[in-house]
Amino acid sequence: MKPDIHPEYREARIVCACGHILETRSTVPEIHVEICSSCHPFFTGRQKLVDTAGRVEKFRAKYSRKEAKPAPEEEPVEA
Repeated sequence: MKPDIHPEYREARIVCACGHILETRSTVPEIHVEICSSCHPFFTGRQKLVDTAGRVEKFRAKYSRKEAKPAPEEEPVEA
């Protein structure tokens, strides 16, 4: 590698919007993120559905299992 062309690699803090702080190393001294492993639904097991204009209810109504309706009995056709 060529000398004096790489940025300094030093201690860094990653600060999440939830308040969690992670210590790591980076070329940037401080990094601000909106979501981290402490508040992400995949890691916490809690899921928050953001419903805009009733789309979740519309989806559930469309794809929910409905009771099967009995088929109407056909009358014999007289010829």
